[in-house]
Amino acid sequence: MKKFVLSKDDKSAVSYSISYENLLNEAQFEAVTHVDGPVLLVAGAGTGKTRTLIYRVARLVENGTDPSEILLLTFTRRAAHEMLRRASHILDERCRRVEGGTFHHYCSKILHRHAESIGYPDNFTIIDSQDAMEAVNLVRNRLDLPKRKSRFPKKSTLYFMFSSSINRQIPVRELVENEYPQFTVHIDLIEEIYAKYQEYKELNYVMDFDDLLVKTRDLLRDNDDLRNVIASRHRYVMVDEYQDTNALQAELTSLFSSVHHNVMAVGDDAQSIYSFRGADHKNMLAFPELFEGTKVIKLEENYRSTQRILDVANRVLEEAEEKFDKQLYTKNEEGDLPGLVKAANMNDQSRFVAQMILNLREQGYELSDTAVLFRNGRDSFDLEVVLNNKNIPYVKYGGQKFTEAAHVKDVLAHLRVLLNPKDLISWNRVLMLIDGIGPKTAEDLFQWAHTRGNPFEPDRAPNASEKYLVQLKALSELFAKLKKLDGSVTEQLQEVVSYYSVFCRKQFDDYPKRMKDLETFVDISGTYQSLNQLIEQLALDPIEATVIDTEASEKDESPLVLSTIHSSKGLEWRNVFLIQCLDGILPSGYAMDDPRQMDEEVRLLYVAVTRAKENLFITYPALFQSRYGDYFSQPSRFIEDIGERLLEPWLLVEEHENNNLLEE
Repeated sequence: MKKFVLSKDDKSAVSYSISYENLLNEAQFEAVTHVDGPVLLVAGAGTGKTRTLIYRVARLVENGTDPSEILLLTFTRRAAHEMLRRASHILDERCRRVEGGTFHHYCSKILHRHAESIGYPDNFTIIDSQDAMEAVNLVRNRLDLPKRKSRFPKKSTLYFMFSSSINRQIPVRELVENEYPQFTVHIDLIEEIYAKYQEYKELNYVMDFDDLLVKTRDLLRDNDDLRNVIASRHRYVMVDEYQDTNALQAELTSLFSSVHHNVMAVGDDAQSIYSFRGADHKNMLAFPELFEGTKVIKLEENYRSTQRILDVANRVLEEAEEKFDKQLYTKNEEGDLPGLVKAANMNDQSRFVAQMILNLREQGYELSDTAVLFRNGRDSFDLEVVLNNKNIPYVKYGGQKFTEAAHVKDVLAHLRVLLNPKDLISWNRVLMLIDGIGPKTAEDLFQWAHTRGNPFEPDRAPNASEKYLVQLKALSELFAKLKKLDGSVTEQLQEVVSYYSVFCRKQFDDYPKRMKDLETFVDISGTYQSLNQLIEQLALDPIEATVIDTEASEKDESPLVLSTIHSSKGLEWRNVFLIQCLDGILPSGYAMDDPRQMDEEVRLLYVAVTRAKENLFITYPALFQSRYGDYFSQPSRFIEDIGERLLEPWLLVEEHENNNLLEE
């Protein structure tokens, strides 16, 4: 009898439409094809981290994973949208169905869905940091503090204390004792304000950014059934920029992936520079311990910079104590040695930078190909004077966000009140626009409306004075119109802007520009499906700039970029100047006695160096000038010992001494 052996059908075989192995390097391919179990992707600067994430999303979808079972957490919603757009481009539209966004955005969705479980209505509102500070101040003022002999922290300091305590998961008392010893005499009162601030938010159905993380963590940690339901949906969890997570976000990552345990954390411990926001690079270092069986993959091939720039970056990173060992390399061996430029003083430093920028422009570089980086915003003041004198257009990063501008906050306050009439901070902002109404009257009107009256008819209050009664009636009429327009975000916003135009004209000398901002706001509001979505998304992911900051007086070429190092993270330029690279600035004088902070100062310099693609200039003045006097300075200790093999010294000489400006 003849036998014929039937082979089993290989159901696991998948025919891929993308040639992953040919499009990725070996380490990227290993990360993209990793399917089950935890993995930590240590991705050096410029090594194709985003590309790897995009191809992994596509690969999982091609493997048959339902896109809605993939959770992609990033630090901006724009980053998530861009990744999913690119994944859709290389595969297909299924990638658009991946759940993507920030921790705060995703936590907000969970809390709105399960608001009843935490004692909130589903129409709670989210307040930004500025409104949170106002709420802290309101609570502080209600305590009617007696005049004190010693200094009491300002509202911004109090808010920062509270937020830092939550994000780092340490008690307020411990934080004050360790980091604000000058305020320990007030520690009992600070704790009381903290408790009252929490009560205020719960009574008024508002949450700050920290609440979104804390309440989601508590909801999932204390309710196993709900945690299992939510975590079961996340067959695969991917977290970008994991080095910037705080203690709460690391815990949430564990909770979100607690059923399937298929979690990929992606980041570069060497670029963790946000400890002041609660970020902790140790989350990356501890990941293999937290997630048993973690596979660690390193991306070290750089696609951005020349090897000579990377040699400096690798040398800088040797100064860090706590890190994953990695060595950036590239196939791009071309390029000049980075320059180390010692100037006589700050003005000579500025003159060199401005003249070198013009030289590069003559060589064919656009102004926008170049960035000048610095530690603090004030470090570029002298340079800005020189740039203006030479008529070199520039834009400075790290300015005010659109939703932080007073005129935009005024308009948004009216819409916030419409959504949540218990939002006292927004009510105060709305009422105090009216002539004759101050904080006390505003709060009296609020209390009357929420105990005995209709909050949307403040003109009916018995304590409404004749001097502002007409304006209160106009406000009541506005709310009546807004309610009739329920569902039309653009029309509601247009009504508020029309009402507000009178106040805008009175308050601001540059009101035409501010009104142009608001008109543009109305134009783009049609992209939001509901008023609630508009308010929430602007709080969680604010628009960056306003007409006031960006409108040029005349058309010009794309400008030079000035930026703090913190604001430059994630960006790149062909030419980079790092100015004021001095001891006391980089590293900061405040960090020198703390090894943990000194490590972060090293990482800050590493971030600055790795922004450069072709040319890097590190500059410092020998004489530092300040309002306290002039003194001889020292170059940053991080560059002082880097030899001429890696950093080429430049000598600046005056034109009358030598016809060439620069002598090598």
